[in-house]
Amino acid sequence: MGKLIVRLDFLEFPPTHTCEGEDLSPRITLSGLDAGAVAIMAVNPFVPSCCSFSPWLAWNIPPIEIIPAGIPREPVVTMPVPAVQGRNDLGRIGYSGPCPPPGSTHRYTFKVWGLDANLSLAPGSSKGDLVAAMRDHVVQYGETVAICTR
Repeated sequence: MGKLIVRLDFLEFPPTHTCEGEDLSPRITLSGLDAGAVAIMAVNPFVPSCCSFSPWLAWNIPPIEIIPAGIPREPVVTMPVPAVQGRNDLGRIGYSGPCPPPGSTHRYTFKVWGLDANLSLAPGSSKGDLVAAMRDHVVQYGETVAICTR
Protein backbone atom coordinates (compact mmCIF):
# COMPACT_ATOMS: atom_id res chain seq x y z
CA MET A 1 0.00 0.00 0.00
CA GLY A 2 1.17 3.48 -0.83
CA LYS A 3 0.95 6.54 1.35
CA LEU A 4 -2.50 8.11 1.74
CA ILE A 5 -2.27 11.89 1.31
CA VAL A 6 -5.14 13.96 2.73
CA ARG A 7 -5.71 17.60 1.73
CA LEU A 8 -8.21 20.34 2.49
CA ASP A 9 -8.71 23.43 0.31
CA PHE A 10 -7.47 25.69 3.11
CA LEU A 11 -5.04 25.98 6.04
CA GLU A 12 -7.36 28.21 8.06
CA PHE A 13 -11.08 27.44 8.10
CA PRO A 14 -13.19 29.86 6.07
CA PRO A 15 -16.52 30.79 7.74
CA THR A 16 -18.37 28.44 5.35
CA HIS A 17 -17.07 25.47 7.36
CA THR A 18 -17.49 26.95 10.88
CA CYS A 19 -20.25 27.79 13.37
CA GLU A 20 -20.05 31.40 12.20
CA GLY A 21 -20.99 30.48 8.64
CA GLU A 22 -22.88 27.70 6.93
CA ASP A 23 -21.23 25.00 9.10
CA LEU A 24 -20.69 22.75 6.06
CA SER A 25 -18.27 19.82 6.08
CA PRO A 26 -15.20 20.66 3.95
CA ARG A 27 -14.14 19.07 0.71
CA ILE A 28 -11.41 16.50 1.34
CA THR A 29 -9.04 15.41 -1.41
CA LEU A 30 -7.37 11.99 -1.16
CA SER A 31 -4.32 10.92 -3.15
CA GLY A 32 -2.79 7.46 -3.20
CA LEU A 33 -5.93 5.80 -1.88
CA ASP A 34 -5.82 2.05 -2.39
CA ALA A 35 -8.62 0.72 -0.21
CA GLY A 36 -12.20 -0.55 -0.39
CA ALA A 37 -13.78 2.10 1.84
CA VAL A 38 -12.94 5.28 3.75
CA ALA A 39 -13.58 6.45 7.33
CA ILE A 40 -13.08 10.00 8.60
CA MET A 41 -12.73 11.41 12.09
CA ALA A 42 -12.23 15.12 12.76
CA VAL A 43 -10.47 15.80 16.06
CA ASN A 44 -9.79 18.94 18.10
CA PRO A 45 -7.09 17.94 20.62
CA PHE A 46 -7.30 21.26 22.49
CA VAL A 47 -10.70 20.97 24.11
CA PRO A 48 -9.87 20.90 27.85
CA SER A 49 -12.67 18.44 28.77
CA CYS A 50 -10.50 15.40 28.10
CA CYS A 51 -8.26 14.04 25.44
CA SER A 52 -9.72 15.03 22.12
CA PHE A 53 -13.03 16.31 20.90
CA SER A 54 -14.50 14.81 17.71
CA PRO A 55 -16.92 17.02 15.77
CA TRP A 56 -17.35 14.55 12.87
CA LEU A 57 -17.40 10.78 12.36
CA ALA A 58 -18.16 9.25 8.95
CA TRP A 59 -17.50 5.83 7.43
CA ASN A 60 -18.42 3.51 4.55
CA ILE A 61 -17.48 6.27 2.11
CA PRO A 62 -16.50 4.81 -1.26
CA PRO A 63 -12.81 4.98 -2.26
CA ILE A 64 -13.01 8.23 -4.23
CA GLU A 65 -10.42 10.99 -4.72
CA ILE A 66 -12.69 13.86 -3.67
CA ILE A 67 -15.11 13.72 -0.76
CA PRO A 68 -17.39 16.65 -1.58
CA ALA A 69 -18.19 19.47 0.83
CA GLY A 70 -21.56 19.75 2.49
CA ILE A 71 -22.31 16.18 3.54
CA PRO A 72 -25.87 16.34 4.99
CA ARG A 73 -26.27 15.82 8.75
CA GLU A 74 -28.13 12.53 8.41
CA PRO A 75 -27.25 9.09 9.80
CA VAL A 76 -27.18 7.51 6.32
CA VAL A 77 -26.30 9.71 3.35
CA THR A 78 -26.68 8.83 -0.32
CA MET A 79 -25.80 12.20 -1.91
CA PRO A 80 -23.43 13.85 -2.70
CA VAL A 81 -21.58 10.67 -1.71
CA PRO A 82 -22.69 7.52 0.14
CA ALA A 83 -21.70 7.59 3.83
CA VAL A 84 -22.77 6.54 7.31
CA GLN A 85 -22.28 9.10 10.08
CA GLY A 86 -21.86 8.80 13.79
CA ARG A 87 -22.85 10.88 16.79
CA ASN A 88 -20.14 13.48 17.35
CA ASP A 89 -18.96 14.71 20.74
CA LEU A 90 -21.63 17.45 20.68
CA GLY A 91 -24.22 14.67 20.57
CA ARG A 92 -25.17 15.48 16.96
CA ILE A 93 -25.18 13.35 13.83
CA GLY A 94 -22.78 14.52 11.13
CA TYR A 95 -20.35 17.42 10.91
CA SER A 96 -20.26 20.28 13.41
CA GLY A 97 -17.80 22.97 12.33
CA PRO A 98 -15.16 24.59 14.48
CA CYS A 99 -16.41 27.02 17.10
CA PRO A 100 -13.53 27.84 19.47
CA PRO A 101 -14.11 30.42 22.21
CA PRO A 102 -13.80 34.03 20.96
CA GLY A 103 -10.18 35.19 21.04
CA SER A 104 -8.72 31.71 20.66
CA THR A 105 -7.26 29.52 17.93
CA HIS A 106 -7.83 25.77 17.78
CA ARG A 107 -6.29 23.13 15.53
CA TYR A 108 -8.45 20.49 13.88
CA THR A 109 -7.04 17.26 12.49
CA PHE A 110 -8.90 15.34 9.81
CA LYS A 111 -7.90 11.70 10.22
CA VAL A 112 -8.68 9.44 7.27
CA TRP A 113 -8.45 5.67 7.21
CA GLY A 114 -8.48 3.47 4.12
CA LEU A 115 -10.30 0.26 5.03
CA ASP A 116 -10.38 -3.16 3.38
CA ALA A 117 -14.21 -3.19 3.45
CA ASN A 118 -17.28 -1.30 4.63
CA LEU A 119 -17.91 -1.53 8.38
CA SER A 120 -20.91 -3.24 9.98
CA LEU A 121 -21.51 -0.32 12.32
CA ALA A 122 -24.87 1.27 13.09
CA PRO A 123 -25.52 4.89 12.11
CA GLY A 124 -25.16 7.21 15.10
CA SER A 125 -22.40 5.10 16.67
CA SER A 126 -19.78 6.74 18.90
CA LYS A 127 -16.10 7.48 18.36
CA GLY A 128 -15.19 4.46 20.51
CA ASP A 129 -17.48 2.23 18.46
CA LEU A 130 -15.87 3.45 15.22
CA VAL A 131 -12.34 2.86 16.50
CA ALA A 132 -13.30 -0.67 17.66
CA ALA A 133 -15.03 -1.48 14.34
CA MET A 134 -11.98 -0.39 12.31
CA ARG A 135 -9.66 -2.76 14.19
CA ASP A 136 -8.14 -5.26 11.73
CA HIS A 137 -9.61 -3.38 8.72
CA VAL A 138 -7.19 -0.44 8.34
CA VAL A 139 -4.94 -0.68 5.29
CA GLN A 140 -3.98 3.02 4.98
CA TYR A 141 -3.94 6.15 7.11
CA GLY A 142 -3.41 9.84 6.45
CA GLU A 143 -4.27 13.13 8.08
CA THR A 144 -4.25 16.87 7.53
CA VAL A 145 -4.64 19.85 9.83
CA ALA A 146 -6.35 23.25 9.66
CA ILE A 147 -6.78 25.99 12.26
CA CYS A 148 -9.76 28.06 13.27
CA THR A 149 -9.52 31.46 14.97
CA ARG A 150 -12.46 33.37 16.39
